Amino acid sequence: MFFLKLVLRNAFRARLRAALTVLGLVIAVVAFGLLQTLVHAWYAGVETASERRLIARNAISLVFPLPAYYRERIRAVEGVKAVTIQNWFGGQYRDERSFFAQFAVEAASFFPMYPELVFDPQQYQDFLRDRSGAAIGRQLAEEFGFKLGDRIPLKGTIYPGTWEFTVRAIYEGRDEATITRQMFFHWELVTERLKQRFPRLAERVATFLIEIDDPGRAADIALAIDREFANSLAETLTETEAAFRMSFVAMLESILLIIQGVSYVVIVIILAVAANTMAMTARERLAEYATLKALGFGPPFVARLIFAESMLVALLGGGLGIALTPWAAQGVHALLTNFPRFVVTPEIYAQQVIAALAVGVLAALVPMVRSARVRIVDGLRHVG
Repeated sequence: MFFLKLVLRNAFRARLRAALTVLGLVIAVVAFGLLQTLVHAWYAGVETASERRLIARNAISLVFPLPAYYRERIRAVEGVKAVTIQNWFGGQYRDERSFFAQFAVEAASFFPMYPELVFDPQQYQDFLRDRSGAAIGRQLAEEFGFKLGDRIPLKGTIYPGTWEFTVRAIYEGRDEATITRQMFFHWELVTERLKQRFPRLAERVATFLIEIDDPGRAADIALAIDREFANSLAETLTETEAAFRMSFVAMLESILLIIQGVSYVVIVIILAVAANTMAMTARERLAEYATLKALGFGPPFVARLIFAESMLVALLGGGLGIALTPWAAQGVHALLTNFPRFVVTPEIYAQQVIAALAVGVLAALVPMVRSARVRIVDGLRHVG
């Protein structure tokens, strides 16, 4: 009990210094957690990809489309259960700041492949019946205030002209990992209009989505599909859905590595600050530590005292930072609406705990050794 009282008194004797150190730790731990969460959010789409879905695109680049008739040849490949079409539309709603993902799909075959998109049965039928209808996710509807029956005009960037769609269905996500900030409409409508105005752009497909019967044969089935179109004018590259999504993440891999690096730099900086604080504290109290030794308290007692003070400050700042992290994550997610989820995982909490403990331990090492080794005479002569 005496030891605990001594630790509490010493740790907060210089209240302003202790408060600033704790505040610095809180900010560092929260920043570390948010940066790590940001990196995890980028990979969230990859983690939720289905093992039963493959994606085929042009082998040269996603920019170059494939003929629509490839669909029937892909369906004939052994191991393929279903094939559907998905085209990135890239239209502009209002202005560039109002961006959201839009896809032209073969609705009747597309949505059965994605059971994680949950529809009201009546709304789904209304969407299928309306050639100019659109299905939007719940997050998108809430963000822009879209309701059933609303008209959504899009200015084409890839597909010329102004396009207008009617909201016929608002889908939910099966779980929090499901992306619900997307808009889907009928590929057939887009194709019909292109045939009338730009025939050369019609019947072109960016990606074929392929459902397979055995995930264990994904590589063999993908190879068989690509062999089907080898040496053709438009060769294919078929890969798993996870690999396809990962290719987009890889484009930003350098940025993600920088973000991870910054998160660790934040911890190193606060470690330096905490170490300097503990060194100042120990230097100011050398006379006190020498007095304790003169009263019979050995060097281990002095070392434990300094270590306990450092850990108390580190755990207090780290604990407050960890407690505030989910609240901060909610605020960041409100700003970064493109992420389907921005959740602090248990692994990130564990990393925060380890970081706080590391700061407490490392910041105390040098002051512990110095104070434990100081001679009583030298300590009593010291003026802090």
